Amino acid sequence: MRVTIFGATGLLGKALIREWKADEVVGFASKDVDVRDIGQIRRVIEQTRPQWLVNAAAYTDVDGCESNRELAFAVNWRGAVNVAQVAKESGARLLFLSTDYVFDGLSTTPYETARARSPLSIYGKSKAKAEEEIGQLLPDACIVRTSWLFGVGGKCFPDTILRLASSRSEIDVVDDQRGSPTHAPDLARALVALCRASATGIVHATNAGDCTWLEFAREIVRDAGLSTVVRPTTTEKFVRPAPRPKYSVLSSQSLQRYGILMPHWKDALRDYLLERQAAVHSGGNTVL
Repeated sequence: MRVTIFGATGLLGKALIREWKADEVVGFASKDVDVRDIGQIRRVIEQTRPQWLVNAAAYTDVDGCESNRELAFAVNWRGAVNVAQVAKESGARLLFLSTDYVFDGLSTTPYETARARSPLSIYGKSKAKAEEEIGQLLPDACIVRTSWLFGVGGKCFPDTILRLASSRSEIDVVDDQRGSPTHAPDLARALVALCRASATGIVHATNAGDCTWLEFAREIVRDAGLSTVVRPTTTEKFVRPAPRPKYSVLSSQSLQRYGILMPHWKDALRDYLLERQAAVHSGGNTVL
């Protein structure tokens, strides 16, 4: 199977390149292919002739999107639709990465794939518009929503907590937002399986289980063997430019229909910490 990945140097993109075995995989960074330029996309697809095109390219700075609305929609909406258009022209199957932020967080039970979109932030709105248009343009596309992505080799919540905990005796973390942490390598393996299963429609893919950011932070600190006290705070006291959904747990039923199960987030966290420590010992840029 020939696979072309856009966004190959992002947190997920790197994991996809590492995890995708036994297929002909080519990855492109944003500096190589600007998804806002459909001509660039066409030239790359003519060269690589993929059977699957995985679009993990996005402007993912959720707070930055609030002050850069035009850029957010240009990349996350129009750029994503450009990729879908070229996939349609070339006959390639498309897998598009989306987010739990397409929901408003008012639910108290895990979101099913058919739940109506109601995004709060510019980031969520840009992704929601992309989902809608891609679904119309390519009905057999696979749109994968995920949440709270973390992994070695990029900015993520565990890395931030470990850096803070290494220099502070106490840190405050919000305890009124609940979701499912997702380890990039686990998600990458699920995406490979979805492509090999010729998946279509919307699929939710996260590690099993859910927690608040506070619970996640405490588990990080405890598993890392640190003594930092992690205290609860509220979203109202920790003001951010972009509103976050209070509840964004995604139901795993759509993923399980393909026979795919992802590990519990606590197990994934332990894998992350081991990988992070290995990167330190090998002279990587990650430091505790």
